[in-house]
Amino acid sequence: MTHLAHRMRRFGGTVALALALAYGPAGGLTAQKPVRIPDDAPAQIQPLPTLREQAVEQQEWLELRIRRVLPKLMAEYDVRMWILSMREYAEDPVFWSITSPTTFAARRRSIYVFTRRDDGTVERLALGGTSQGGVFEAYRSTRPAPTQPTAELVGNEQWRLLRELVEDRDPENIVLNIDPDWAFSDGLHAGEREALEEALGPELLSRVKREPRLAMNYIALRLPEMMPRYRKIQETVHAVISQAFSNAVITPGETTIEDVEWWMRQRVRDLGYTVWFQANVDVQRAGEVPPSGAVIERGDLLWTDFGVVALNLHTDTQHLGYVLKEGETGAPAGLQQCLANSNRLQDMLMEHMEPGLSGNTILANTLAQMRAEGINGTVYTHPIGDHGHGAGPLIGRWDGQEGVPVRGDAILLPSTWHSIELQATTPIPEWGDKPASCRQEEEAYLDTEGERHWVFRRQDRFHLVW
Repeated sequence: MTHLAHRMRRFGGTVALALALAYGPAGGLTAQKPVRIPDDAPAQIQPLPTLREQAVEQQEWLELRIRRVLPKLMAEYDVRMWILSMREYAEDPVFWSITSPTTFAARRRSIYVFTRRDDGTVERLALGGTSQGGVFEAYRSTRPAPTQPTAELVGNEQWRLLRELVEDRDPENIVLNIDPDWAFSDGLHAGEREALEEALGPELLSRVKREPRLAMNYIALRLPEMMPRYRKIQETVHAVISQAFSNAVITPGETTIEDVEWWMRQRVRDLGYTVWFQANVDVQRAGEVPPSGAVIERGDLLWTDFGVVALNLHTDTQHLGYVLKEGETGAPAGLQQCLANSNRLQDMLMEHMEPGLSGNTILANTLAQMRAEGINGTVYTHPIGDHGHGAGPLIGRWDGQEGVPVRGDAILLPSTWHSIELQATTPIPEWGDKPASCRQEEEAYLDTEGERHWVFRRQDRFHLVW
């Protein structure tokens, strides 16, 4: 505990959440203990449980996040009341992080009200929609309905009840999700905002304050209990890519790039996963990039960008493969060096990802070391979790290495997940010194103490097609 307390003092108040996440009611520190995967152990498909079993697992995560994370964030940012208001199919981004896995859209108009009490606990009310499995106290109308004793709250009745609740709780301040920079903190749609402001009235509106970190960090912080499932999902991603970049799928001179893309998407769908973007595959051929419909040939450097979703956990992975020429048993030495340079850049970035630093500071420190070591590369790492491009600090952009205004200024926190995305460009002697870009992306996490680990393992050898 002494070591954790030291980090809490060093990195600031929000890092205190690491203590709560590690030593909360469900324990959990061991759930983030890194697992050493032997380099030569083939990745295996990890079957998903039934949908019903998945829902039980997700509901447990929901209840832990609401009870363990939210009260501490509201206390740290001095938030007394948080109101989220949305309509069906115009959901706030936070909606998917506060609702049950059996809820697929907001119900008509759904208003969620979180009020921090003096004892630090948070009252959770739903004015519209359900209790989300008991997470909220759900209000119904007093009006009878033709098929049930009571109707759903709707229209002016819903707004009047909200006004009464706010006046009764009499909060010192109210946070609404309005922010020009952070999409995760900007879920109050324009028309909904007009109706909400009219319902609250001028006096209550004078208490509204902006606190984008509340929504952003509630979404960003990950439970240790999620890691065992996430590790299995990531192993499955590795296994699918390994099969895609093999003779099981690719016949040199016959198989097209698009054939492989569609095979990957179909494969994970058959396994019960979905994707959050169309699988991307391309090849580099002696410094040239053929079009997307091209046939894969011997000597091609393969690349994929592949993101899957299971239990609302997102992955984002880029791997490299090589199609052996006749007589070859491995990739040429120049390509091996390119991959080694990319791996080295991963090492540098992970070393500099210290909690308490901004994304821009981490980027600058990494690039300075990269240049000092003579590597030509770029870094464009992002958080991941409830969303593919997740809440939290950006560490560079592929088209901007000078730092990212605002989004790169956010602070890196323990108990967060990140896609370590970057590339190293290296001249390849076997290609007449034409360059290859070794683009890699791999899931990593900061544990409750801020230490960095790969979720499954990183790629340090090419997938081979022979």
